[in-house]
Amino acid sequence: MKFAKSFTIAALSLASLFSISACSNADSKTANAGSTVADRIELLNVSYDVSRDFYKQFNELFIEHYKTSNPNITVSIKQSHGGSSKQALSVANGLTADVVTMNQNSDIELLVTKGLIENNWQDKLDNKAVPFTSSTVFLVRKGNPKAIKDWADLTRQDVQIILPSPKTSGNGRYAFLAAYGYGLHTFNNDTAQTDAFVKTLLGNVAIFDGGARAATTTFTQRGIGDVLITPENEANHIAHQLNQGEFEVVYPSYTVATENPVAVVDRVTAKKGSEKVAHDYLAYLYSDAGQELAAQLYLRPSNPNILAKYQDRFPAITTFLVNDVFGSWDDVMTTYFADGAKFDQLALQK
Repeated sequence: MKFAKSFTIAALSLASLFSISACSNADSKTANAGSTVADRIELLNVSYDVSRDFYKQFNELFIEHYKTSNPNITVSIKQSHGGSSKQALSVANGLTADVVTMNQNSDIELLVTKGLIENNWQDKLDNKAVPFTSSTVFLVRKGNPKAIKDWADLTRQDVQIILPSPKTSGNGRYAFLAAYGYGLHTFNNDTAQTDAFVKTLLGNVAIFDGGARAATTTFTQRGIGDVLITPENEANHIAHQLNQGEFEVVYPSYTVATENPVAVVDRVTAKKGSEKVAHDYLAYLYSDAGQELAAQLYLRPSNPNILAKYQDRFPAITTFLVNDVFGSWDDVMTTYFADGAKFDQLALQK
């Protein structure tokens, strides 16, 4: 009888323990859904490499903002940065990102095809989920010793180029398309002349780095090359904030406008219960605070009033959109960047 009584007490204790655990899990889920129960939510933002400086500061702004309206929820944010396509593949292969903040639609569309992001991701945020843009420009050394002014100068034999690889980097793809678009524009859409022009330019590339930030390191710290082809925000960040007086930004006469789309990774956030916080995080990019920070770090804000306020930072330039010149990103990836496609043909035939 004593044994039976002890067994009954033990069973009741275990039942109570399971009940407390179940309540705790339910409370946690309720908190993630936005209740008043105190909770901690950690977001992972998987992004392209030269965005790290922006998001490092933006994360602090968002956490402070979110705490004022959600005092019972503590948010922390982790960052992951690298070549844009490498990052997208990492998420596709299991990296549990709550949000992705990339620099071209194709990297997000990859995650749509994998069932990680819903098809209507561009409809969930303003401006087709592009909070700010940039463009492809040149960074040269102080005094511009090689007198580099435009794309044609990059085909001279005395010029050495540093470029992120278009096979792994979204900014590398934008750089290639900027040069090719300039060729089509200059040679009246003659693809043979454009191919020859871009082939010569690629022949002057000293190093194809894995990402734009790696290319920056090669150019600025290792001292290799005469010109770095890079996004406008990265070039200005180096010239005006990191290495003042050592480098100069050169704006070519015709270049590509680079878009920076963002999306919630729906499958991950649904499992974690972090959907609302993840959406609010991206939506805050469009706030005055988010847009002001973008402008301060030389990203062109989508808010026209804030763009006008910082007009002195953004010279007027002639740009084109990838889709207007080259078609959809699916077509671009197949025609120019698939194995054996245009980039491989021009870069490998030196």
